[in-house]
Amino acid sequence: MSMSTLRGAFTQRILELAKEDKSIFTLATDSRGSVTLGDYAKQLPEQFVECGIAEQDAVGIAAGLADAGLRPFVCGPACFFSMRSAEQVKVDVAYSHMNVKIIGVSGGVSYGALGSTHHSTQDIALMRAIPSLEVFLPSDAVQMRCLTDYLAASNEPAFVRVGRGAVEDIYAPGTSFTVGKAVKLAEGKDAAIIAAGETVCRALKAAQMLKNESINVSVYDMFTIKPLDCEAISEAAETGFVLTVEEHSIYGGLGGAVAEYLSQNKPTRMKILGLPDEKYYTGTSNEVFAHYGLDENGIARALKAGLNA
Repeated sequence: MSMSTLRGAFTQRILELAKEDKSIFTLATDSRGSVTLGDYAKQLPEQFVECGIAEQDAVGIAAGLADAGLRPFVCGPACFFSMRSAEQVKVDVAYSHMNVKIIGVSGGVSYGALGSTHHSTQDIALMRAIPSLEVFLPSDAVQMRCLTDYLAASNEPAFVRVGRGAVEDIYAPGTSFTVGKAVKLAEGKDAAIIAAGETVCRALKAAQMLKNESINVSVYDMFTIKPLDCEAISEAAETGFVLTVEEHSIYGGLGGAVAEYLSQNKPTRMKILGLPDEKYYTGTSNEVFAHYGLDENGIARALKAGLNA
């Protein structure tokens, strides 16, 4: 199976789009290497703004560009744009309803050995609580490319979180997606897994492992966290047990969103599988995932434990 980085899929597509649309700008915070914006900066220097290590300024500058009728994409580490720039995202972008797209790269624990200062594990909780801000966690490069087309055409402010390393392709090239609609990737009546971002591929592998044990599980790719696909959540709840999986704190992320909906509309047994409320173990993404049971083996264990509880 082929593997690609989501940041690479984004920068390749945004360069293609920006060559056709001079209103598209990208901004970086000494992060063109991290985001892979090097080719864009070389080929379209007049549509690129280097802000240095100043994420708050970058968001403010992007809001100013949007107010002038341009279509800015401000790009850099998700950990800094979600926490250091929270006030600017809230006020300059969302409250002012500026057409700014924030592309947070190296989200979750993908900065690996750099540790907790560079982990972005509260970003979804924060961003989904800000009115007027769409929130996305694409799961593979095909989806990221399609989402980039949507973002370039949309006038809504948005936050997109992607990882750093290459991930396995889930979708065939050219697959289309609808914002606000989860993708059902597997069908099963015994339980349902709702995942987002890089956990989707692992959820699919866990579902296959469980199928070999005669446990049939539905798998949903909830790539749009806001707006949330409540119909898909209700459908998942029909199985009687829902497991959410995310590279995020167990508080306030995908699991929180699903629990909020189910508790108020369709009470269902569920389990939130994510990163616990502690100082995180430091290592590569795969090591951290395995340590906290976010790999396919851990997901399968959590689902079986939930069914047997």
